[in-house]
Amino acid sequence: MSTASTAPTAVTYTIDPAHSGAGFKIRHFMIAYIRGGFGGVTGDVIFDPANPANTKITASINATTLHTQDEKRDAHVRGKDFLETDKYPTITFASKKVTSDGKNRWKVVGDLTLHGVTKEATLEVESAGVESKDPWGNLRTGAEATAVIKRSDYDLKFNAPLETGGVMLGEDVHIHLDIELIKKA
Repeated sequence: MSTASTAPTAVTYTIDPAHSGAGFKIRHFMIAYIRGGFGGVTGDVIFDPANPANTKITASINATTLHTQDEKRDAHVRGKDFLETDKYPTITFASKKVTSDGKNRWKVVGDLTLHGVTKEATLEVESAGVESKDPWGNLRTGAEATAVIKRSDYDLKFNAPLETGGVMLGEDVHIHLDIELIKKA
């Protein structure tokens, strides 16, 4: 009698905060995009290539690291009109469903908590598809993820009307994550 191998196919990685970042862009004055980002992205990925439904992703972003290349704007966005980072210093994501969307591509549905509000969000993820050994012997891989969320879904409603019509800030926030992962032993 032979038995089939039941060895687990899942691989566990940790997000390398020194080599990962989260960025965003939002329409400003209805004519251009303002871009910003965050450092301090941390988390874990349990990736099961044989059964994507078993994949689990948790990530956390330190909202106080916000930067938009303008100190006054950064202070305003961290303040009471927007993120209120003194009250909500962390942005989190926890996957609920992962499905393959082609070679090295995934749709990841999960709970995004931002500004004290948790809503479902979908990340479009593209992985590097390979592992590479760093000079210290660690196996690494990477992924890029994008999503678009509505500001108002997260109670981020500050805006101002423009004299020429329209508003100062768009409703859509375009999110971009560049993640480097280290395989856990």
